Amino acid sequence: MARSPALRDGLVALIAFAALAALPFAVGGTALPDFVIRVAAFGLFATSLNLLVGYGGMISFGHGMFFGLGAYAFGLLMQRTGLPVPVSFVLTLAFTAATAAVIGAICVRLKEIYFAFVTLAFQMLIYSLIVSWVGLTGGDQGLRGGIPRPPFLGIDLSNHTQLYLMSCALLVGGLLLMRQIVESPFGYTLRMIRDNANRAPFLGIPVWRTRLVAFVLSSVFAAAGGVIMSLFVSGAYPEFAYWTISGEGMFIIMLGGINAFLGPLAGTVILLLLNDWVTRLTDHYGIVLGVVILFFALGLRKGLVDFIVEWLEGRRSAAPESRP
Repeated sequence: MARSPALRDGLVALIAFAALAALPFAVGGTALPDFVIRVAAFGLFATSLNLLVGYGGMISFGHGMFFGLGAYAFGLLMQRTGLPVPVSFVLTLAFTAATAAVIGAICVRLKEIYFAFVTLAFQMLIYSLIVSWVGLTGGDQGLRGGIPRPPFLGIDLSNHTQLYLMSCALLVGGLLLMRQIVESPFGYTLRMIRDNANRAPFLGIPVWRTRLVAFVLSSVFAAAGGVIMSLFVSGAYPEFAYWTISGEGMFIIMLGGINAFLGPLAGTVILLLLNDWVTRLTDHYGIVLGVVILFFALGLRKGLVDFIVEWLEGRRSAAPESRP
């Protein structure tokens, strides 16, 4: 009996989580688990951005604002209210979703280039608020004093291994949810709007509402990535909401690919490896990254995962023709 795609994805997610959970016991030290936590944070962020770019055709230059909002909202809730971690997490996602609904209601009505730059304008507005509201956010010094991590349900996030497992669970769970979204009727409707936004209304598709829902959903997953990063560094910093975070998200998508669902996750691994490796060898990180981007853009003309998938599909289609 053939398994349903949702069941198949669920089984793959369980296997992936089991493999990640076993990683710290197979590899000594904290370097690799720390790397995976960073991949979890930026992987969720980049994949959420690809919901807009790859599946919705909405190029956002300001998506990093939701990563920063997630980090700051969660950190402030934990520092100032003493709420349990799960409650603060849910409230952070709700706050980010409400903020995204207001911003998205303005942005998704705009054409491509205007959408891109208005999202950037909102990101710089939020960044300016973070830097200037010193009494609340700590200004350019960020949230200081650490983030409290009271135990809940037997889970203690002050323990590095349990923080690692929680980050892996959020990564796998978030990717699984986003996978179900893009493979749902809503996901196919979003792709239809991307391909022909003028025709969609004649088919009874509410273009503005569909885009707004996608905008809000992507912001929630980006905020989840921000929460992971805030727990990892035990704080939140203005750089989390700066425009360069959005730029890194676009780089990640270019490196991994926008057509394959796991492309942004692969791009995250590539970018973080480049960052860790190149910065140890040279101070000219920007030059090396630029060369790598040019290689993917001009050489492969697509992200790495997109290139591999197309190559494999070409091999499969060529195999029957080569048989006598």
